[in-house]
Amino acid sequence: MKSVKIIITYLLGSICLMLSFGTIPNAGAAPAEQTAVFAGGCFWGVDAVFKHVKGVTNVVSGYAGGVASTAHYEMVSEGDTGHAESVQVRFDPARVTYRQLLQVFFSVAHDPTELNRQGPDTGSQYRSAIFYTSTEQLHAAQSYIGKLTAEHVYSAPIVTQVVPLQQFYPAEEHHQNYLALHPYQPYIVFNDMPKLEQLRRQFPALYQ
Repeated sequence: MKSVKIIITYLLGSICLMLSFGTIPNAGAAPAEQTAVFAGGCFWGVDAVFKHVKGVTNVVSGYAGGVASTAHYEMVSEGDTGHAESVQVRFDPARVTYRQLLQVFFSVAHDPTELNRQGPDTGSQYRSAIFYTSTEQLHAAQSYIGKLTAEHVYSAPIVTQVVPLQQFYPAEEHHQNYLALHPYQPYIVFNDMPKLEQLRRQFPALYQ
């Protein structure tokens, strides 16, 4: 019994010591970064849009919806691998919320009413999709789509798929950060630069 009291006294003393020095693990720690995955047509433009959102710490272009053996641009471009060109977005929820990312995705990054296409690009690999990574993201996406639908924000139905993320496969290196490296390519100028301008206009507090 005496040994138990000694142990308890020791533990209490240790806790008090950690409190005095602020060394208790995770005490007051900021929320951990989270990951979101979106598909909205050619990943070049979607990548660039999210890279210009404050609170986003990293964006990677890649493929989601298919299997590893077919996660290659030449195969995905055929439109029959199940993949969609996608972007993996790492973000700090203390600076930008998942709902704010949804707002950017639906109003700036792409047209959610286009089925299996975006602009000049056609095929299921260019479909609109949200690959959720948690039940919270699932409910947030469904709720937001429901809100847009109820408010008749678009004249046509929203066709965005909301499906669980199985795996994300980064695209080839030459597809990464494409807009920043090729700002004067005609495709970028006509299809993607306007998205950045729209982001700056619609969400000035989020634009970076």
